Amino acid sequence: MSYRVISYVLLAAVAVASCGGEKKATPSETPTAAASSAAAVGGPLTPDPGGKIITVELISDGAGNYFKPAEVRANHGDVVRFTLKVGVHNVHFLPDSNAGRTGYPQAASDFLQLPGQAYDLAVHLPAGIYYFQCDPHAALGMKGHLIVQ
Repeated sequence: MSYRVISYVLLAAVAVASCGGEKKATPSETPTAAASSAAAVGGPLTPDPGGKIITVELISDGAGNYFKPAEVRANHGDVVRFTLKVGVHNVHFLPDSNAGRTGYPQAASDFLQLPGQAYDLAVHLPAGIYYFQCDPHAALGMKGHLIVQ
C-alpha cells in the first residue's frame, strides 16, 4: 500500500471521528442545570408577598400517568410548581379546553425528563378554572385543573 493511500485513509478516519463523535454537554445542558431549571428564564419563580409555592407532582407508575394532585387550588400571587417525579411529561393548557379564558400559558412546557426538574407557573390569572394535561399521556387520563380563587 502506498503512503498516499495510507494518508487518505487516516484523513478519512479523522474526518469521521470529528463528525460523528459524542456531543459533550455544555454547562447549561448538564443534568444538574436541567434539573434545577424552571419555566421562567433565570430559574425558579418566587411567589408574590403572601403567596406560596404549590407543588404538583408528575408521575408514571403502576397506577398510571397522573398529576398529584390533579385538582390544584391557588390564589393570585402563588406559584404552581409542576415537578417531575417519574417518567417524561409536559404541562399544556390547551386553548380549546380553556375557551373564553385568558392569561394562561399559550404554549406547552418543555418535556421534563429528569427527576426533580420543574415547570413553574406564576398565578396571575383571572379567577376561574383552567384545564391542563400532559400531551403524550392525555388519552391515558393525565389531566388536571387549576382553580384560581
